Amino acid sequence: MINKKVESAMIKQIEIEGFSSQLYLAMASWCEVNGFAGAAKFIYQQTEEERMHMLKFVHHINERGGHAVISALKKPDHEFKSIYNVFEQVLKHEQFVTDSINKLMDVCATEKDYTSAGFVQWFVTEQIEEEATAQGILDKIKLLGKDKDASFFLMDKELEVMAAAKIAAFAAAANAKP
Repeated sequence: MINKKVESAMIKQIEIEGFSSQLYLAMASWCEVNGFAGAAKFIYQQTEEERMHMLKFVHHINERGGHAVISALKKPDHEFKSIYNVFEQVLKHEQFVTDSINKLMDVCATEKDYTSAGFVQWFVTEQIEEEATAQGILDKIKLLGKDKDASFFLMDKELEVMAAAKIAAFAAAANAKP
């Protein structure tokens, strides 16, 4: 049986993961209508990944005898200043999610719910990758400098390749349980 404080904290995380999916959907749509097809594809894949994270929490709670309650989500921002601004927001949001996951791990430890702590550890490791990816993309965009037109085109193509790799990894992870 899942500890009630852990269950409550995980339900909050479900909301965060759901909002993350919606936020990335809004970002991907902005990229798509502003000519960044590769970035859109990459961020659309992030949308699916966040939804998968949300579902992992739902299943964990329910499988442990709890009840994963789904709440309404607030509308995410949908206007961005630039592709750089999009990825600034991605990094900022991933840092927020990392903080939330760390707090969830604290609740698991405090409540001595070691089964849930083991489950949450997967997300701790995942967040390291998410932040590093977002920071790496921002670093590359910074390197583009003032001559952005051709460079952004090449960066967008690189994001498209990264999206294909993420799709393959997502498919493999969707079949695995943490």
